[in-house]
Amino acid sequence: MSRFTIQDLAATIDARAASGGEASYTRKLLDKGPDHVAKKLGEEAVETVIAAVEDNRANLIAESADLIFHLLVLLKSRNIKLSDVEDELSKRTQMSGLEEKAARKRE
Repeated sequence: MSRFTIQDLAATIDARAASGGEASYTRKLLDKGPDHVAKKLGEEAVETVIAAVEDNRANLIAESADLIFHLLVLLKSRNIKLSDVEDELSKRTQMSGLEEKAARKRE
């Protein structure tokens, strides 16, 4: 059995985005627009931080899954592919994190 990946999740979101709104939470989110999706992502980010601060492992795992899902839905709402983000991450890993941050400040 192969491991479920973030690419699998992105593909599921793409498929559900193409479905009818009544059958899909993803489609319902997208129908409310990028601003709504961004707010939902913010809520999930706060819940993830709270779970981390409370040192609640199970809740942190669950909230992290929610956070990643809502990030991918937000990207979809703005027509940004996961591969675009992966390309950016790839560029950033060509140097140390400190070098990368310094380079962003110069730009």
